[in-house]
Amino acid sequence: MGYLNMKDGKIELDATDIFSSSLETLFDYHPITLASAGSVYTHECKNPSSKACATDTPLKVTLVTPDTLSANWSLHASDIWMSSHYLADHLDQLCIDTISAQKSDGEKVRILELGASAGLPGILIAKAFSNVSVVVSDYPDKLLMKTLAENVSRNGVSHCCVAVPYAWGSDTSIVIGDSGVFDIVVAADTLWNPTLHAIFIQSLQSTLKKSPFARIHLVAGLHTGRYTIQSFLNAVQDAGFDIESALEKEVRGDQEKPWDVKDDNDDKDRRRWVVWMVLKWRI
Repeated sequence: MGYLNMKDGKIELDATDIFSSSLETLFDYHPITLASAGSVYTHECKNPSSKACATDTPLKVTLVTPDTLSANWSLHASDIWMSSHYLADHLDQLCIDTISAQKSDGEKVRILELGASAGLPGILIAKAFSNVSVVVSDYPDKLLMKTLAENVSRNGVSHCCVAVPYAWGSDTSIVIGDSGVFDIVVAADTLWNPTLHAIFIQSLQSTLKKSPFARIHLVAGLHTGRYTIQSFLNAVQDAGFDIESALEKEVRGDQEKPWDVKDDNDDKDRRRWVVWMVLKWRI
C-alpha cells in the first residue's frame, strides 16, 4: 500500500501517513486509520481464491481519501480505516461464489457497501469479481460523494459499480433502484456511534434480500468499544437477524478467537484485532 497526497493537481508524499507507517514498523504500533483526507491510497492484494475472479494477477486499487463539508466532520468519513483494509484483504470470506451458485445463469450477485467513504472494499469487489453488481454508498455530502464517484471511475469499474448518496434510515429506493435488494451488505467501522445503531439496523432491514443465502458482513475495530459492539449485536437480534458468527481476527496475522465482550485488552493490543460479524435473516 502507498500513501500520497493531492495538492494543486500534483501528487506528494503524505508526511502524516508516512509517520504512522514508521511507527508500525519501529514499535509494532498498529494504526486504526491508514490515510487522511486528500491522500492518494494504493491498495494491492492477491485475488481471493474464487472461480468468479476476473483476473489471476494481483489486484490494485487507487483511491483518493475524501474530505467532507465542515458540518459533516463528525462522520469521520475522511479516513481509510484498518477494518476496511482487513475486509478488502479477505474478500474470500464473503462467499460470493456460494451465493452466485444459487443464481440463474447471467444473474449478478448484488452487493451494497454502507458507509463506504473512499470505497475500498466495494470497489475492490467490483474489480475482483466478474459476476457482481456493486453499490457503494455514504452520507449525501457533496465533497464525499464526488470523491467516491471519482474513485469508482478511476479504477475502471463503472460498468458494475455505482456510487450512491444515502443517509441511514432514509428511503432506500435510491440504493435499491430497479435491480432489487441485495444478496450481501458489507460495512467497515460503522458501529462506533451507538446513537446511530437504530437507523443503521433499519437500513440493513430494508436492503438485505429475504433469502437463506443473503448475508451481512460487518467489520469493526476494537476502538469502537466492546460494550458498544455488544449493544449493537443485542439490538440487531431484536430486529430479526441471527448472528451466524462473531470472531475477533488478528489484523497482521492468522489468529482468531470467538467474540468476547468481557475480554480486556490494553490500547496497543486492541489495535491488533478487528471483529468480523456475519448476520443473516432469522427465517
